[in-house]
Amino acid sequence: MKKVLITGANKSIGFETARQLLQKGYYIYLGSRDLKKGQQAVEKLKAEGLNEVEAVQIDVSDSESVKEARTEIGKKTDVLDALINNAGITGGMPQSALAASIDQFKNVFNTNLYGVIRVTQAFIDLLKKSPEPRIVNVSSSQGSLTQASDPTNKYYNHKGAVYQPSKSALNMYTIILAYELKDTPVKVNAVDPGFVKTDFNNHRGTGTVEEAGTRIVKYAMIDADGPTGKFFSEESNPETGEIPW
Repeated sequence: MKKVLITGANKSIGFETARQLLQKGYYIYLGSRDLKKGQQAVEKLKAEGLNEVEAVQIDVSDSESVKEARTEIGKKTDVLDALINNAGITGGMPQSALAASIDQFKNVFNTNLYGVIRVTQAFIDLLKKSPEPRIVNVSSSQGSLTQASDPTNKYYNHKGAVYQPSKSALNMYTIILAYELKDTPVKVNAVDPGFVKTDFNNHRGTGTVEEAGTRIVKYAMIDADGPTGKFFSEESNPETGEIPW
């Protein structure tokens, strides 16, 4: 049974991603900053008959928490088949390039970029023991420099001076990580789940968590011929999914 760690999986897109992977026969380590909320999420899944899941406390913004999660999961398995770096924050809106504080930038980057780095570095040893390891960094089309600078893009007027740079930086990390792992079986991609109606955006989104989960699961399950080092947004490009950085 393949095993997956999903960060920020106690609710919304992360929770739905866990549900869909459970339905496909994966074992899920459901990462949650608040362990109680993670356990409540596990109970919901088990009530649906999805039993191969357990909650793991992990705060991606805290190095010690990530180390403890690695120790805890390492007691249970020697192999991790997929890592879905889903945990993220917006930092609150609106965000002005002239008014946002440095502390605001640090807070968002600490989760959206440094958090991904912490978790990836902590679990890469377990991932490398899998025959087909996959890393999905949950990004956003808002992190595309090309799209953000295109006046014809439908989200052109949606500007977040803190959130968007954090996702652009995550995208570059994805490119470099994929490059460093190019001679290994590890495949790494950035995936935009779409503008989904969740509490993350005060329920202003237009897509569903089911659609978002399906998009993430797709790239967590790619085979040996699948892509690596790419940026996908099926909302932006329904034909091939790939969008420009």
